Amino acid sequence: MRKKKRSAVRPAILLTAAAGLLLFSTVGSTRAALMYYSENYAAEVTVSSIGITLTENGEKISYRDYTNGGNEWNEAEGKLLTKLLAEGEALMPGKEYPERLGVTNSGSIDTYVRVIVTRSWMDAQGKDTTLTPALIDLHYLENGWIIDPAASTEERTILYCTKPVLAGQAAPDLTDTLKIDSTITNKVTQNVTEVGGNKTIETVYDYDGYQFHINAEVDAVQTHNAKEAIKSAWGVDVNIAPDKSLSLQ
Repeated sequence: MRKKKRSAVRPAILLTAAAGLLLFSTVGSTRAALMYYSENYAAEVTVSSIGITLTENGEKISYRDYTNGGNEWNEAEGKLLTKLLAEGEALMPGKEYPERLGVTNSGSIDTYVRVIVTRSWMDAQGKDTTLTPALIDLHYLENGWIIDPAASTEERTILYCTKPVLAGQAAPDLTDTLKIDSTITNKVTQNVTEVGGNKTIETVYDYDGYQFHINAEVDAVQTHNAKEAIKSAWGVDVNIAPDKSLSLQ
């Protein structure tokens, strides 16, 4: 946590949840990091009014809110994908799994919300860049979220909710399914051995044992002086229509 003195800036809250699955094998996960960042805000809105919750398939995963009259944090660090597979079930490339990521405004003021989703691959040596993150097919919905194409990359997708999320209310889900592209199984190695005139051919998936990782970061900015607050918080220029809908410039 850090604070800077600056006038007319915004309170904001940021939290993350992350997880990894071992491809073709059992489930594993990484510890989610829950972070908070704010600057002093020289106006009537205070950071103690902001709260945010990340949900997965309707369940709370990570959240951070003020409690006890704004004097204490109520927070939890969660992990994604822990219920994607049943016990003993192997992940099947090409199969769609339910993966509804959502955001709830658990604070006491209306906020604009941004989500940053990153996808990556890991092998035994660490992060692997030979596999494209596009093989991790997280399906985004066009139901009130917009993707920032200028700031997004193959690995990272930045989305903004186009309407303020009202206090105590949930934004529309931004994803609905997840699958690993079945073309990942096309790359195989065949090992041939011959003993006593008998030939044995062993086919091995080149990416057996790889992990795919998904990380979701969620942060919120108050709606008061929204255009300036969003520029200060997220460094982007937006248009705010009379109905408070947000669009990128």
